[in-house]
Amino acid sequence: MQKDPSSSEPSVQVPVMVVAEVQDSLMVVMHDLGRLEGLLSHTMENLMLRFDIAHQQLSEPALQNMAELDDMRETLRAAVTELQFQDMASQLIVHTTKLLQGCAARLALETMGDEEGEEPAPFETVPADRPNPVTQSEMEAGSIELF
Repeated sequence: MQKDPSSSEPSVQVPVMVVAEVQDSLMVVMHDLGRLEGLLSHTMENLMLRFDIAHQQLSEPALQNMAELDDMRETLRAAVTELQFQDMASQLIVHTTKLLQGCAARLALETMGDEEGEEPAPFETVPADRPNPVTQSEMEAGSIELF
């Protein structure tokens, strides 16, 4: 570790190729997070469609008085509530992607400096009091936590 003579903070010399490789890795992770969000969304749409079909089938007039089906209906209602995790997962993916983009931009700025006429990319920071936008750790029927 060296001390930068123009600054009171210690600094570390990192080769530009190392920074480029780290940036490439960050970009791959951001791409993978985007794909994960797409897979989650697709899966949730399919699950909701299937739950809708099951609910409609259980609502048939001939099945209205079967006591055994009440438990099944309640299970389906609870399962739909639990599917809200997709929204929480999507929020976390977006938050993480922004942080990674900020890290990549910060690496570029610190390593290569500002290009003339080019506005620097914003560096996403995490507020100390809320590092994670998703704070709910469990889901129960009838309970909801707004973010």
